[in-house]
Amino acid sequence: MKVLVIEDDQQAASYLAKGLKEAGHVVDVANDGKEGLYLAGGEHYDVMVVDRMLPGRDGLSLVQVLRAAGNDTPVLFLSALGSVEDRVKGLKAGGDDYLTKPFAFSELLARIEVLVRRRGASQPQTKLAVADLELDLLARGVKRAGKPIELLPREFALLEYMMRNAGSVVTRTMMLENVWDYHFDPQTNVIDVHIARLRQKIDKDFPTPLIHTVRGAGYSLRAAS
Repeated sequence: MKVLVIEDDQQAASYLAKGLKEAGHVVDVANDGKEGLYLAGGEHYDVMVVDRMLPGRDGLSLVQVLRAAGNDTPVLFLSALGSVEDRVKGLKAGGDDYLTKPFAFSELLARIEVLVRRRGASQPQTKLAVADLELDLLARGVKRAGKPIELLPREFALLEYMMRNAGSVVTRTMMLENVWDYHFDPQTNVIDVHIARLRQKIDKDFPTPLIHTVRGAGYSLRAAS
């Protein structure tokens, strides 16, 4: 996850950032409301952890501005204010959850993971990524290491299927049934031809191959052999 922590207490912010990074997440930190609003409006984050009492702009108004602008990134409020009324204000301002200080880091981590899972379940997946390879389902575009790659429609469909099954072996029969809608093996070399074309476009100009042949089984798209 990419997490934005907006917390003016630098010791608390460092504690949160350290714990989140150790859990494998990418973290940006803002120490006041104005900086937090700037970062939240200009970057994509999976979740934001926002202190209510901030200099420059308080956490409630910060989230209200983001929601009014159409930003629906999940927000977990942190606050020493723990009354029912305070929690209700946080939720009504656009927060998705509310955690009272002091708190256990394990609980905070569990809560933000739930928020991200909940959001992912409610939104259709529009982008796929494996290592530095990215596929945009809406724009019908493919990039590797930021470099655009032109694919024909069938090549795009085959790559999408392989990326959705990244790390697993996909057999020729599976690809024929799911990409070509053949429910039998017509003894065609169409799979091998298209895999060869994909390798030319996806792997040829890059140091690390992503498409691997699994002898006697099929193919696998993964970051390392």
